[in-house]
Amino acid sequence: MGETVHIPIFPLAILPIPGELVPLHIFEPRYKQLLQDAETDDITFGIYFSHEMNLASIGSLMRVESIIKRYPGGESDIIVKCEDVFIMEKLARTYKTKMYPGGDVKFQSVDLARMPALPLYELFLEYLKSRNINNHATPFSIYQVACELSLDLNDRYKFLQLADGKIDQFLLTRIRYQLHLLSSEEKSKDVYHLN
Repeated sequence: MGETVHIPIFPLAILPIPGELVPLHIFEPRYKQLLQDAETDDITFGIYFSHEMNLASIGSLMRVESIIKRYPGGESDIIVKCEDVFIMEKLARTYKTKMYPGGDVKFQSVDLARMPALPLYELFLEYLKSRNINNHATPFSIYQVACELSLDLNDRYKFLQLADGKIDQFLLTRIRYQLHLLSSEEKSKDVYHLN
């Protein structure tokens, strides 16, 4: 982790994974201001994981990817992309002279291109095939694998705190579980015949 920096913060009960695209509906005046600043100055902002389980004070660094729709009242539907993960050291009610919050954070500086180990990569390809996903770009980064698995909040929280050496094993376990569920679903189709 590097030095402490002060960034705009958007507290939400979501936890994006690096590389993940997330849709947001912006309607509060302070976050309309944040969106305007992000567009005008091409700045990033943090989504702080605002949840009681977040004892590690983690969040996701985001960049506006696209504006999908603007409404007459100033609301917007946007897509943001996660670029990094951070640890929150201090959350402030406002960021500099703005209406929206800010925070002192330290970035984890994740390697978005980090490749999974071969056993994980091969099992992930098997998982995609079992879901009939045949047209996909390769190679996959470790974060693309995590995004594809649709991890729940608990798993996202665990995943983003893991030491680099434990990430592959964590995802291997999750893929094996998903493959087990898919196999059980296929077996149940053979047992139950629908009218």
